[in-house]
Formats: sequence, structure tokens, C-alpha cells
Amino acid sequence: MSENNFTKEENSAISETFTGDLETLERNSAGKTTIAPEVLLTIARLTALDVTGVSRMSMVPSGVNRLFNRKFGEGVRIDITDDIVSADLYIILNNDVNIRDVSRKVQYQVARAISDMVGMQVGCVNIHIEDIDYPLVEYPE
Repeated sequence: MSENNFTKEENSAISETFTGDLETLERNSAGKTTIAPEVLLTIARLTALDVTGVSRMSMVPSGVNRLFNRKFGEGVRIDITDDIVSADLYIILNNDVNIRDVSRKVQYQVARAISDMVGMQVGCVNIHIEDIDYPLVEYPE
């Protein structure tokens, strides 16, 4: 038996069974772990902000459905269909970076973080560059 008193087969079943709209990881007779959508939003947002070249998150474009949907956060929109996570990240980059390289790194890091931390399959991570932050230039009077 393993350290958590489950057999290897039970541990495998536990780590592979995700069901439901609230991203529920079920454990056959030992209970279940439910992951709230806000957890996925936080993972995606903090991972994106940790990538060099990302200045900050932008606001998600508004819409009526946004007010009633919990799968929106600051700069992140998450959609879960058939237990596959899709994410849209709205970011603002620093001015001195390669946009394509930073975007690819954000995509990779967010997909890896969701997969590693939650164990869910990631379908896509779409990056929306909303702006570039330039330093303020002060002109002499």
C-alpha cells in the first residue's frame, strides 16, 4: 500500500477521474475533492504574471453573461467542456519584449500549471495582448 493507504490502482483511479461542471475529482469510497472555478482562474492569472515580460493583466471584455458567470477573473476567462480546460488571458506586456516569445511562454506555463496542479487536460490557452506598457517620459520645461 502507498503512503495514503490506497493501492496503486486506487491512486490511479483517483488521479484520472474528473467529472461535473465544478471540476470534481472523485474518490470512489473515500470522498471527493471539488475544485472551484476560481482556483483555475487564480492559477492562470498568477502563472501569467510570473512570466518575464508580462506587466499586468487587463480586464476581460465585458458582456451581459460575464455578470452571471463565475468563470471570469481579472484578465482571465476559463471554459470547461468535457473536462477539458480552455483559457483566454488578456495581458499587458512590457515595451521591451518579443511579443511572440512572451505569448508562447505564457501559453506553455499556464497549461503546465493547470495540468500539474489540478490534473485537468488543457485544450488551449489563448493570449490576447491588450496593450504595451511604456515608461513615462518626462520632458524638460
